[in-house]
Amino acid sequence: VQLQASGGGLVQPGGSLRLSCATSGFAFSSYAMSWDRQAPGKGPERVATITQDAGMTRHADSVEGRFTISRDNDKNTLYLQMHNLKPEDTQLYYCAVQIGLREYRGQGTLVTVSS
Repeated sequence: VQLQASGGGLVQPGGSLRLSCATSGFAFSSYAMSWDRQAPGKGPERVATITQDAGMTRHADSVEGRFTISRDNDKNTLYLQMHNLKPEDTQLYYCAVQIGLREYRGQGTLVTVSS
């Protein structure tokens, strides 16, 4: 199982970014997927989850209305569109999948929101 997040970077408050997570090694279209994030010295936060067919999504209260999770099952890729970014969104973002009893997380991509 490989999960490779990309698209992070430095953005000003109020700006936007789109994160991508390229996946391989498992049947992407058969699993719900999630985006998590973690700030230095803090525990991880589940930002958003999407079902296998993208029929249902759930976003954390902290990002509701600003972030949108989506997926392209033909490309085995997960996305996170982020708008109206705030300094507190400065964290390491990574994608995750639960397969059986094991949760896989890939290398993250750093988002920095600063003027």
